[in-house]
Parts: sequence; structure tokens; C-alpha cells
Amino acid sequence: MPTARRSPVSTARTLNADTFPDLSLPVPIPLPPMEATRVDQLPDGDEWQFEPKWDGFRCLVFRKGTTVVLQSKSGQPLTRYFPELVQAFASLPSRTFVLDGEIVVAQNGRLSFDDLLLRIHPAASRVTKLANETPATFIAFDLLYYDGSKDPSLMIRPLTERRTGLERFFSSFPDNQLIQLSPVSRNRTIASRWFTDLGAYGLDGIMAKKIHEPYHAGDRHAMLKVKYMKTADCVVGGFRYSSTPAKSDKAGPASAKTVGSLLLGLYDTAGLLHFVGFTSSFNKEDRARLKKAVEPLKGGAGFSGKAPGGPNRWSQRQSDEWERVDPVLVCEVQYDYFSQGRFRHGTKFLRWRPEKNPHQCLFDQVEENRTAGNSQRVLPKQMDGHQVFPGLRL
Repeated sequence: MPTARRSPVSTARTLNADTFPDLSLPVPIPLPPMEATRVDQLPDGDEWQFEPKWDGFRCLVFRKGTTVVLQSKSGQPLTRYFPELVQAFASLPSRTFVLDGEIVVAQNGRLSFDDLLLRIHPAASRVTKLANETPATFIAFDLLYYDGSKDPSLMIRPLTERRTGLERFFSSFPDNQLIQLSPVSRNRTIASRWFTDLGAYGLDGIMAKKIHEPYHAGDRHAMLKVKYMKTADCVVGGFRYSSTPAKSDKAGPASAKTVGSLLLGLYDTAGLLHFVGFTSSFNKEDRARLKKAVEPLKGGAGFSGKAPGGPNRWSQRQSDEWERVDPVLVCEVQYDYFSQGRFRHGTKFLRWRPEKNPHQCLFDQVEENRTAGNSQRVLPKQMDGHQVFPGLRL
């Protein structure tokens, strides 16, 4: 039975509706999409539907009449960046619908997040050029409303019914290379095989969704994710103190500071150490030990290449308050994505590597090579009898 919960509208996070047109749909715009809890393995039981986890931009698509709106996961407009998708959705016979899915770009037989990032550009001419050269694809995995539905909104219906409606929706129009239906399976063995085999093509893991649950806008109660994780050895080029000093009755402000994060670097082939991200997964005891390890190294050379500083594509936080250290410490961290010269998210500290020479910590550890010898492989059209990318240009 579905979990008791409030209306998706009442539980929606506060998003800026002023940036979107008023479409007067049963589904509010902007809408916080359903989110997932990260787990280490696929769940057992017959209440789950499994899907590939696509490495792209989460996107909600709203259409009413001739108006098409693309909304990002954070509630921001994506419409202007993907004109080819707007045109594709506007060409569908159904004139009113709301879809949940992922925008991806495929290059050389695999998904390319870097090529997708290039689409977020302020110049319309550049966006148009890239839309022609590297067109995006929308992969749909949920249907929240369409004009043939008997319910005002499908969000209150269980996933089984929404999936049936989604497949019926796709059957109403000819194959469209820019709009694809995500494959699903109720078979855990097949999902495990997807997890093993599809990472080589740029996919990101596996999603597991509860089949009897309604659409949980803005919460993580009905969906799990199992992601590919990798490790890398990095050089500590600096650190930041925590913004919340440790409580101490005896110590003054200076001694009460604790280490909040380690700033990580990798060497390029020219011998320059570039900042690539941070790790901050430390408990209270770890932070005390870190302080003893890094404070004696303060004032060292730090990063000889790109250094931490202003906001970037992954964070808008401006901070120049960091301490340079001698780049002599090496640590192993766990990460999920590395893109455009840095870890896309924070990393998890695993252990120190005192036996490793810092100059051995090179970028080749994090370059895309998920499966040895697979550089010429092309994403399969079918796997275990399921369509993976029917008609997608790869």
C-alpha cells in the first residue's frame, strides 16, 4: 500500500515560479522532482522496478498547446538551452503532458556529460550550433499528466499505473530519435547485469523504484540509487578550517579551530599540481588527527597549477580562505564523477597513502576508461530483450 503522505504540492520546496509561464496545469510548475536515497546494493523483493541511471540533466517537461517548458532538478529553466528538444516535444500529437526524465548527449558510442555541460551557454548562437552538432536526447521514465488521462494528475497514482500510461503515451507517436523511453525491469538479475555492463557506456548506475507508490515530489521515500564508485590517490595541497569552531572551555579561538576539509590535487604531465576538489567526510576524532597532520605543513607551496578560489560550475560559494600546505601528503578518496578537471561532488576520505610519491598522483587515474579495451564499443540497442536506446544516434 502507498505510504501515507501529504500532497506533492504542499510538500514542494519553495521554487521560483516567476521564471516560468503560467500553464494552468494540474501539475504545478516548477515542481521538485522525486529524489532517491543512495544505497550500496540493489534491494530484494517484488515491490521494485529497476531502471538504468542516466548521466545527464534531470528534467521535467511541461507542454500545453504550443508552449513547451523544460525545468531542471533545482527548479531552473532549461528551455533555451535545448531548442531541438523543444521542437521535438512541440511536434508530438499530444498537446498537453508533463514528463519526468533525463537529458543526455551521446558521443562516440557513450554518454558524454562534458558535451552536455557545453550546452549551458549564454550565447544563443552557440546553443544553436551545439544543438545541430551534438543534439541532446530526452529519456523519459515517468508520466505525471497527459491529456488522455482520466485523473487530473497521475502523481497520485502508483508507479505501475504511471508506467503503463507512459508506454501508452509513447505508442501514440512514431519513433523519435530525440525522445526515448527508458527501459525498465522487475528482474533483479537483469538489473544487476545492467549495472555490470552499462557503466562502460557512460551510464551512472541503477535506480530502484517502489511500484506501488505515488510520485513523491521532493522527497526520497520511494526511490533508491546504486551508483558506480571509483577511487583515486590525491595530493593534499591545502585545507580549510571548519566554519563551526570546536567547543572548548579552555582553548581560545585560534586553538579551537578544526579542519573542515582537505583540498585535493593531481599532477599533470608538466609537473604542475592542480586543485581537483575536496574531501570533508570526517568525524570529530578524525578532525583532531587531521589538524595535527596538516597544520605543521602550513605555508607550503600548495597548488602550482589551478588553485581553489571562486565559484565554479559545481559550487557558487566564493571563498579564498584556505591554507596552503607542503604537497607531501597523499590520501586515497572515493568519488563518483570526475568532469572538466575536477570531482563533480565531494569525495569520501578512505585512508592515507604514506608509501606513495605525491608526483605519482596523476590525472590518468580519473580519465574515462571504465572498462579496459572498450573504447570502440557502442552502446547496445538491446540488452536481455529490453530496448536500451531504440533509434538513438550513437
